[in-house]
Amino acid sequence: MANITQVNDSNFDVEVLTQDGPVLVDFWADWCGPCKIIEPHLVAISQEMSSQLRVVGLDIDANPRTAGRFGVMSIPTVILFKGGEETVRLVGAQPKPKILAQIEPFLTNNEKAADSAAG
Repeated sequence: MANITQVNDSNFDVEVLTQDGPVLVDFWADWCGPCKIIEPHLVAISQEMSSQLRVVGLDIDANPRTAGRFGVMSIPTVILFKGGEETVRLVGAQPKPKILAQIEPFLTNNEKAADSAAG
């Protein structure tokens, strides 16, 4: 996966679960056609939203323990983690606008705007 940091069974907890900000994880495999369809969307999101979000990938064939731990039964599966907890799960190749609509409520800048409006 070009331009997306890859994580694995060994470093998943440190790279994803212990991060302060939101981390979007793409569970994928080389043989998966829909994974190739969604990849450009995730690369674009990673580049466009780098100040609000980190995007990483996990090859399920090379890292079956983590895929199993999170119940990934079909790919591509994209999970947004925040504070070590799953907040959003999308299964299948999704268009970029749908991915953004699902994850934006959990992004850092949106929370600050909501806090300001509430305060």
